[in-house]
Amino acid sequence: MLPYPQIDPVALAIGPLKIHWYGLMYLIGIGAAWLILSRRLNRFDPTWTKEKLSDLVFWVAMGVIVGGRLGYVLFYDLSAYIANPLLIFEVWKGGMAFHGGLIGVMLAVWWFGKRNGKSFFQIMDFIAPVVPIGLGAGRIGNFINAELWGKASDVPWAMIFPTDPQQLARHPSQLYQFALEGVALFLILWLYSRKPRPTMAVSGMFALFYGIFRFIVEFVRVPDAQLGYLAFGWVTMGQILCIPMILGGLLLIWWAYHSDPAAQKAA
Repeated sequence: MLPYPQIDPVALAIGPLKIHWYGLMYLIGIGAAWLILSRRLNRFDPTWTKEKLSDLVFWVAMGVIVGGRLGYVLFYDLSAYIANPLLIFEVWKGGMAFHGGLIGVMLAVWWFGKRNGKSFFQIMDFIAPVVPIGLGAGRIGNFINAELWGKASDVPWAMIFPTDPQQLARHPSQLYQFALEGVALFLILWLYSRKPRPTMAVSGMFALFYGIFRFIVEFVRVPDAQLGYLAFGWVTMGQILCIPMILGGLLLIWWAYHSDPAAQKAA
């Protein structure tokens, strides 16, 4: 068993003002995404300025935050937020849903694309390779908050999380998700997108592999207490939400290559 590294969730406190690591992880993810996208901007559209890119990143970030929070409320704990709506604003305590954030990003990209003469999938293919940076940073934030831990286990790297009322050695599932949704997914998309790909293909790869990685980790991650397992004693809400992503990703990849004869020959 490994000792859990005691990290104060508050990174900096100035009087009543508290800056949490969880929030800083979002800033790190957004800032790193902007930096990498700015270096790939000429390949995407030489006519775009960095100011336009900044606008895109801003609206995507709003989609992540608003969509992620509302997604958690709707998918995972609606009754609690109906009872106390002010809880919605306590984002520093966690409670963000990836699938809600994805919907928020999709709406932001659709709106931004219409205003700037780009198709939905042109922009999604452009930003998809950097999304894992934010995902990985968010999982580190979950780890520092000692939340979303895994099932009890006797693996050598199991940890006892201070927020666990049972104080059991558990899978550090946040780190599994960091490794898969963050590092592995970034490498897959970065390498795949280095060569020209038909429109929708990069987006399809993102949906496919994120869905697969998240589905796998859900087997060792403890589901939200208010939901538990939804079927067969092992199916979680996260897995149910990943099934459309996996199927949709396969469909997008198939459609991308079959609608582009040149891409079929290159493949």
